[in-house]
Amino acid sequence: MKKSVSIAAVVAAAVGLAAPASAFEPNRPVEFVVTAGPGGGTDIFARTIQAIIGKYELMKAPVVVTNKGSAGGAEGFVYTAGYKGDPYKLAFGTNNAYLLPVRAKVPYKSEDLTPVASLASDEFVLWVNGKADYATAADFVAKAEEGGLKIGGSQSKDADQILTSMINDAIGAKISYIPFKSGGEAAVQLAGEHLDANVNNPSENLGQWQAGMIKPLCVFKSAKFASDAKVAGDKAWSDIPTCKEAGIPIENYAMPRTVWLPAGVEHDVVQFYADVLRKVSETPEWEKYLADSSQSPGFVTGDELKAVIEKDGATVGEVLKREGWLAN
Repeated sequence: MKKSVSIAAVVAAAVGLAAPASAFEPNRPVEFVVTAGPGGGTDIFARTIQAIIGKYELMKAPVVVTNKGSAGGAEGFVYTAGYKGDPYKLAFGTNNAYLLPVRAKVPYKSEDLTPVASLASDEFVLWVNGKADYATAADFVAKAEEGGLKIGGSQSKDADQILTSMINDAIGAKISYIPFKSGGEAAVQLAGEHLDANVNNPSENLGQWQAGMIKPLCVFKSAKFASDAKVAGDKAWSDIPTCKEAGIPIENYAMPRTVWLPAGVEHDVVQFYADVLRKVSETPEWEKYLADSSQSPGFVTGDELKAVIEKDGATVGEVLKREGWLAN
């Protein structure tokens, strides 16, 4: 009797996405632990990967997604770290995995987790109200030097406030920071002229930009966005200048999308999941996810990932120390 072959398996083989060979392969359900609530960026990140793995049959074992987002994501990392050596728990987060223990008293250390891969980066853009009389980042800097400006962002002592501190330090200003529950709330406040700016990720402010309620001044990225597709009137992401060239001397600031195993897992386990995630990053579905969420591509694993984590941790650590935000 001939064995039936699924369409997904045929497609996977055709584009080189056959499941990776490894000494380890899961033989029971794998739990994807989302360190955020349902519907947010981290949740979509994990569930997109789950769907791609299922479509291309990159693992024989099923994947179950659970949300543990309390305490800024610490709940999910504590939960995952508690399963030392367990190859069936993967935490999905950002740079919060290694920054939370530095800036808050949480019951886990970054050493309690094993980095697997980073698959993309959420960029940060300086946005202002659409009616603002400054059209460039240099205009914004001049206004900031006069004092009284307010930037809104998601949470306190997190990515948005850290970047605001970096801006103040770079331009010698004292812009006030107003924390909100989410980037979406900060977007609404900016559109309503209750703030002077925010530094939201592209997808968080896209709707308001398309409606003409806000406008981007620059992106905190070493190079412009690549996409030249028109997204807001006649404007494309690639029309946004980098902040460094536009008047704010910060070359790069981004939030990586990361995946972690508990500490104590075997190397073959890390390699297996890294191979799966690399194959996920090579699919057209992943390319569409990046385009839809306006994230930058970039699969990183192994020693390269460790170097990225070390560099980012050092850069942010300097800000936390300067501001007095280090956990005692």
